[in-house]
Amino acid sequence: MNARLDHLNPLVFDTHELGRRPGALRRLTRSAPAPKDFGIAGVIGVPEGAPVELDLRLESVMEGVLVTGTARATAEGECVRCLEPLGEEVAADFQEMFSYHDTDGRGRAVRAETADDAEGEDEDRFFIEDSLFDLEPVLRDAVVLALPMQPVCRETCAGLCSTCGIRLDENPDHHHDAVDIRWAALQGLADTVKDGEKDNMGGAEAGVDEKQEK
Repeated sequence: MNARLDHLNPLVFDTHELGRRPGALRRLTRSAPAPKDFGIAGVIGVPEGAPVELDLRLESVMEGVLVTGTARATAEGECVRCLEPLGEEVAADFQEMFSYHDTDGRGRAVRAETADDAEGEDEDRFFIEDSLFDLEPVLRDAVVLALPMQPVCRETCAGLCSTCGIRLDENPDHHHDAVDIRWAALQGLADTVKDGEKDNMGGAEAGVDEKQEK
C-alpha cells in the first residue's frame, strides 16, 4: 500500500467530488512545479521547479478513476552534435487507471479469500488512497518517453570538427588537409634524399672548378 498522500502536493489530486458513480466526469487544469530529476539524466529534462501545465480528464469507472491528460513543459539540455544549450517544448499524453483497493483489475469486488492473490497483482497498479491519487509517477514516465534521446539544436546542425572542436555551423569552409600516416615516413625519406642530392651536386660543382683552375 502506498504511503499516505499529501493533499498539498500539487501533483496529488482529490477525487472526493467525483464520487464513485460510474460515468461521472470532471475536467481540470493545473500548473505544477516539475519534481526533481524530471527527464533523462545527463541528456535533457524539465528543470526542477519549472512549470508543468496539466490538462486532465477524470472519469469514474467501476474499478476506480480513469485519468487521461496532457502535460506541457519546456525541457532543457544540450545538443548532442555541437554541445550548445537548447530548450525544447514537450507535450506528453497519458492515460492511467487509479484503482480502488477493494476491487481487482477488472473492477470486481475483492473477497477476503482472494485478497492475498490480488496483492500479487498490485505491483503494476496505481491506487486511490483516501480519495487521493499521486500523478507524479505516471507523469514522469510520460514525459521521459516524449523527450528526444538525442536532442539537437536543429536538424541541420553540422556539429563540431572532430580534429580541433570548432563549431562547423559558424565556419562552413573549415577543413583540415588530410595526411595519410602511412605515407608520412616515406615523405620524410623523400625529403632526406632530395637534401642528399643537393649536397652531391654541390660537391660535383666544386670538383669541376678545381680542374678548371689547374
